[in-house]
Amino acid sequence: MSNEDTLSACLDLARRLPPHRIEHNLGLLCDILPELADDVLSSVDQPLKVFVDKESKKYLVCDYNRDGESYRSPWTNAYDPPLADGTMPSPKLRKLEVVMNDSFDVYRDLYFEGGVSSVYLWDVDGGFAGVVLLQKSRWHSSKSKVADLDRANLEAFFALIRRSLANEMSDLSSSTSSWDSVHVFEASERGRTAHYKLTSTVMLYISRTAIKLPKSKEVTLCGSMTRQNELEAPLDAASNQLGSHVVNLGRMIEDMEIKMRNLLQEVYFSKTKGVVSSLRSTVGYGEQHKRMALQGELAGLLRGKNTVPS
Repeated sequence: MSNEDTLSACLDLARRLPPHRIEHNLGLLCDILPELADDVLSSVDQPLKVFVDKESKKYLVCDYNRDGESYRSPWTNAYDPPLADGTMPSPKLRKLEVVMNDSFDVYRDLYFEGGVSSVYLWDVDGGFAGVVLLQKSRWHSSKSKVADLDRANLEAFFALIRRSLANEMSDLSSSTSSWDSVHVFEASERGRTAHYKLTSTVMLYISRTAIKLPKSKEVTLCGSMTRQNELEAPLDAASNQLGSHVVNLGRMIEDMEIKMRNLLQEVYFSKTKGVVSSLRSTVGYGEQHKRMALQGELAGLLRGKNTVPS
């Protein structure tokens, strides 16, 4: 098998593994195939980690703001641990990076009501590229009263899970929820317009665990989704072009997140809800049998009503 086929098999395997254990599983893959470690790590998105810079500002870290063993804060533009010759955006691009971080900090607060966001930019031939990172996570006990996770309604599906395990877990359970979104984009200016390419990945993890009960009482929902989009948008000549990039990219990423949230809620959650509902009935067998008999009787009456006499 060629290296290309082996890499393709590794990436296919990584897509099928639980996102919350992807870091551990990638480590195993890299131990097995050290010659492909760089390609594997650069091709697979991992759950985001939160660091705190010297000004006590939280920021998200990933391969895009990493240089060696140091990570650059988008707020201070400094590496931690300090790195003398670390990769930095150009002064012009740094101005755009600052504005985008402020803008997406507002976006994060409006849509997620908490969490952490970070934006990193770098220069490329013919334009610039960057990544927008968003994370919201929470842990709570069933005895505590907390607000909803966020407007994406990531906890809504747990209503079904709680009903399924109500007898054992109603008062002795805890839940963990996490939403990570990674939006990688590339922008190239073409006169009075700009062309944008966007690749968005969402990693969702929801888990509910019974306290003081066997491990088998843990229920986990996790997965990842990747979508791509391209956009040709005008640059406002009357204003700063940097402002046009913020508006165009902001609208593009907002639309993508809305589409992916709706797809998760309406398609994936609905399918999973249907599977779980088919595994456990909330009514007794006798009541269920009566309902099925009534449905059959109604169907027969409707068929007879729709029959046209010859």
